[in-house]
Amino acid sequence: MDITEAIAKRRSIRKFLDKGIEPGDVEKILQAGIMAPSAKNRQPWKFIVAGAKDREEMVRVMRGGLEREKQGAGLFKGAGQLLAWAEHTFRIMAEAPLTIFIINTGDKLRFELSPEEKFQEMANIQSIGASIQNMLLTAHALGLGSLWINDIYFAYRDLCSWLGTDQELIAAVSLGYPAENPQQRPRKALETVVEWK
Repeated sequence: MDITEAIAKRRSIRKFLDKGIEPGDVEKILQAGIMAPSAKNRQPWKFIVAGAKDREEMVRVMRGGLEREKQGAGLFKGAGQLLAWAEHTFRIMAEAPLTIFIINTGDKLRFELSPEEKFQEMANIQSIGASIQNMLLTAHALGLGSLWINDIYFAYRDLCSWLGTDQELIAAVSLGYPAENPQQRPRKALETVVEWK
């Protein structure tokens, strides 16, 4: 499978088979992640892999964080519909055989930044985004399904504590053999998003 085909055929998978992933395949996916380009070659990523033995505890921690959000004691007061989406995402993570948590080793979660810190944070997040895309495409090439997850922010403090990190948790990627074959979702036409100078 060439890269163009992998990009065109990769889908976000939300239903997984109850089947483990070979450790060698997990290592290939992680290796692809560290091969991503990174600003100033800082390589600001760290990956924490939660497998089947960790799943029950991971789900318990996420649900605790989500409950705190519902009671208005979390990071996103008044999140409304987003909480229902997070609950759905957590059910998907509970089904996936493996989840990789992606940490930004260059930053802690901060809302007030100097211009220099803001620049570095933006560069780190772009680098980590490239790393995640590499992992998604490699998983697809290996016949695995993946879901890039941002709803971890609804259990952010709980997950950071469980993962044992005081650095910035950026995202998670759940992986497994797909139990669905979704159609491509609509994409904007090229001429609507490209301007030639």
